[in-house]
Amino acid sequence: MYLPISCGLLAPGGRFIENNKLGSISKNALRGLKGLVHLSQRNSPVALTAPESELLFPDAGLSSDRDLRGNAFHCDCKLKWLVEWLSHTNATVEPIECQSPGTKAQLSHPILLLTFPPPFAAELALFQSLPDQSLSVDTFPYQGEQHLVIAQPFTGRCSFLEWDHVEGTFRTYEKLPLERVVCSSTVVCKPLVIEGKLFVVVAQLFGGSHIYERDVASGHFKRTQDIEGMRIRKPNDIEVFRVEGDWYFIVADSSKAGSTTVYRWNGKGFYSHQSLHSWYRDTDAEFLEIAGKPHLILASSSQRPVVYQWSKTDGRFVRRTDIPDMDDVYAVKHFKVKEDVYICLTRFIGDSKVMRWEGSMFRDVQHMPSRGSMVFQPLGIGGYRYAVLGNDYSFSQVYRYDTTSGRFQRFQELSTQAPRSFAHLTVDKRDFLIASRFKGKTQIYQHVTIDLSA
Repeated sequence: MYLPISCGLLAPGGRFIENNKLGSISKNALRGLKGLVHLSQRNSPVALTAPESELLFPDAGLSSDRDLRGNAFHCDCKLKWLVEWLSHTNATVEPIECQSPGTKAQLSHPILLLTFPPPFAAELALFQSLPDQSLSVDTFPYQGEQHLVIAQPFTGRCSFLEWDHVEGTFRTYEKLPLERVVCSSTVVCKPLVIEGKLFVVVAQLFGGSHIYERDVASGHFKRTQDIEGMRIRKPNDIEVFRVEGDWYFIVADSSKAGSTTVYRWNGKGFYSHQSLHSWYRDTDAEFLEIAGKPHLILASSSQRPVVYQWSKTDGRFVRRTDIPDMDDVYAVKHFKVKEDVYICLTRFIGDSKVMRWEGSMFRDVQHMPSRGSMVFQPLGIGGYRYAVLGNDYSFSQVYRYDTTSGRFQRFQELSTQAPRSFAHLTVDKRDFLIASRFKGKTQIYQHVTIDLSA
């Protein structure tokens, strides 16, 4: 039933629309009532269906007492507008409750405490494929733009890509070195921007590892430094970080005779600052802060992961602890949820794990079946937190973090086999996931959200 109500019926003051059978009300019924101070809608069906912008928002600036008690509100998504209005209104509203469908009336819930999932669905959709295989991918800002650099082992090059704002795609603008080096087997191309200067640490299995600097005048890279070959025999990972205002990078060496080494920038170049240990065949290094203090975690094929803490007194990293019951960890990456520090540990054989720091050590949170995995990468994309678990024998699995349970839930499967690194990049208000692949083309996925409320 539709019954228009004139403004004369509801004069300024206290008025009542209660104990009635009205099914709807004119959207203009309450217009102009700036003097209305009390509105009762007790036991009124119209209170259940009134559009948020009409009955409950009759005029901007209207502040009154509202009484919505006695109405059979159901605890479902149709109450989202009411919860939002209750959270922002200046009016005084008596506490109201809703009943879950199919339950007895006494099983009620305060409406103001209802929470609703975001009205969006998200997915990672394949956006672009790059022609060559790769072992690592890194993103970095430079001169106001976002860039990608990909290590391509079979061509022996680092490929630099940028976003083409006109074409709406990623394009390669330089390859380093300019001349191909036969059998160089590039494994990592790690970018650093120091005081506006762009450096790239190029780690290779053959032909030595080097540092390049981008020459602003020519727009190309020039080799400025060689990394000592007696320490770095078989580099597997490079991480860049800052401690007490100084720039460092660490090279994880996976050979039996090499030494994982920390290098420090002295204003003119990078020089060895500390050898953490030799003979341990380290496969990965991760820099993180725990309780505001710099730490390093080293993963190794010959021992459990080791946690180092920065010593201000010595200006060096000192061993703090290890991670028990986690042999054969290939890689470690970290993320934070509020003040809690988590790590994702990748294992090729056995379960990979999510662990949380609890005062003096890392403890188990979640196990992930991962036979054939060499990367377990946590990433924040589009307001969500994901973790991508790669696989050499099947498709990669994407998990999304659930804040309620504090665990990752299965989200999506990607047709990305044998990935070695994942990275996130935001450009032109679009989010992308880049997946480097040892077997197959490097893939770029776009994070797409769909509005389900439309």
